[in-house]
Formats: sequence, structure tokens, C-alpha cells
Amino acid sequence: QFSYPLPYGPIFHEAGIQFAVFSRSATAMRLLLYDRVTDREPVDHIDFDRNSDRWGDIWSVFVPGIKSGQLYHLQADGPYDPDAGHRFDPKARLIDPYARALTGTFQRVDDGIIRPPKCVVVDEEFDWQGDRHLKRNLSETVIYELHVRGFTRAASSGVEHPGTYLGVIEKIPYLKSLGITAVELMPVHEFPINDILGNRPKRPNYWGYDPLAFFAPHRGYATPGPAGCQVRQFKEMVRALHAAGIEVILDVVFNHTAEGNEQGPTLSLKGLENQVFYMLNADGSYRNYSGCGNTVNGNHPIVREMIFHRSEERRVGKECRSRWSPYH
Repeated sequence: QFSYPLPYGPIFHEAGIQFAVFSRSATAMRLLLYDRVTDREPVDHIDFDRNSDRWGDIWSVFVPGIKSGQLYHLQADGPYDPDAGHRFDPKARLIDPYARALTGTFQRVDDGIIRPPKCVVVDEEFDWQGDRHLKRNLSETVIYELHVRGFTRAASSGVEHPGTYLGVIEKIPYLKSLGITAVELMPVHEFPINDILGNRPKRPNYWGYDPLAFFAPHRGYATPGPAGCQVRQFKEMVRALHAAGIEVILDVVFNHTAEGNEQGPTLSLKGLENQVFYMLNADGSYRNYSGCGNTVNGNHPIVREMIFHRSEERRVGKECRSRWSPYH
């Protein structure tokens, strides 16, 4: 009774969770389940039934008993034919493109299998306390661009939670004193902390322009807590800023992802439907208009749907920027 093809990602039902993912060319789809963020191997897996769990190009399965906090990856079988645009890897652990949160980092590789951060099933219930769009005219808007971590990381910021969403809340009086009406947050969607081999780089990714998951707020900006706690903390920040009369604009990187070019890893979109999600040349190589190895294929309706779902009525400026949180 829960086998519906949409919406994408993990969807709560009273008795469990429905998982839905797009893949036109996959020959099989699996859901890998983990108990702990440190697990290198899944404790269980659920096979999607090709007959009952596939609706055209959408794979959708209901799993009873799954609750908030469940950790998971996707895994897809299919052709590996780069010249034709296919890069399926039956061993790859894939990040759900519609995951609402990630946890952990890339684990060390000693068997050739890349183990990216795990997806988290998140209960998105939240008391917005009557919060609404501020709808300030753009001509009256004064924007303050900030980096969530950098804005409050230094000891001189004087906050209890430096470098976090909660730290931004503590600095609202300062923001108000500047006379600004909106904050534009540099990327807060998920990006890598460790490299794909599980090593901590000498110069870690700071700016966030290397997307892993467009629908998940970055775990590195949350205070310690259970897996997925960054979603609630992000919402608390947005709610508090709005209560202070400050709009929230998100800088969202839709032109490329962390998967890179032909030499890059298979982490998510590559392993689900490479030829749909990325712009490719006739020989299957990546069109690199972004200068970052790949270019997200915004020409395709599936990709446009993902972008519009992420930023519907929230775009402003020369880039596609979210004028409102997708978590409201």
C-alpha cells in the first residue's frame, strides 16, 4: 500500500520508510542498512523487486520497521560502458541524491571500495512557531554574505558554539547592529571533509563548493549530537534569523558535484544514471563547463526537477541561490 513512485528520497509512513530513487538504466537496486556510523559493511540489505518496486524509471520500496536515525546507502547494478555514458558499479556505496542528512566521513580504503559518508533517515517534524517568508522587497534588501564556520570560529567571536549554526544564532544581535536585512550563507549543503581515501587533507575543504548532497545541511557546522542533528540545528538558525527580521539566502552550487570527471569517484549520481545527471561528450567523457571536472545536466527534466525542488521560488542573484530553506 506504500509502493508509490514519488516523492524521492526517504519518506515517513506510520509503519516504516519508503525509499524512492530515479534510475532509467539500472538492472537492479539495493538499499544498504547500517547500525553505526563506523560500520564498514552493511548489517542488512533490501533488494528492490523489479516487478513490484519499479515504476517506469523510478525505483520505490517500502521497508517496515525503519525509524528516524537509520543509516543507509544505495547500490545499483547496471552496464559499465563509459563510451555510452554508463558507469554503474555494483560494489559502489551511493549517497542518496535526496538524502536529508549525512553522517561520518569517507572511511579508509583498503579494498578498492570507496565508503562515503552515510545517509541518515531524518524525522523532519519541527515547530516553526508560525514562521513565514519575510518577503522583503529586493530593493530594500541589504545582504551580508558569511561563512557559517568562519563567521564564529575565532575565539574573539565570543560565542558558546563557535563555527556552527547555533553560533550564528548567538551573533544575531551583532548582525542586527549592522543594519543588514539578509544573510547569504556560503554553501551549507554537504561537501567532503576527508578525501575519498579517508585521509584528512593538510588543507581541508573550507568553502564548500564541492557538493555531495544538495538536500542535506553540512554536518560539520553542527554541535555534537545524534546523526542528523544538523537538520534541526539548521532549522533553528533559520527560525531565529527570521524572528529577528533577517532573511536567509543560500548559495547553492548546482553546476557540478564532487564526483569529478572520468578519473573521479562514483559516489552518487554517477552510479545511478550518469548520462542523465551529467553533460557528456559523444565519447562519454564529461563536459567541463564548470572547471571542476563535470557539469550537472540542467537540460534534463529529471535534473531540473531536482533543482527546482531544491530552490523553488528561492533564487536570486547571478547564481541559482536559495532564498529560503528547503527544510521549511
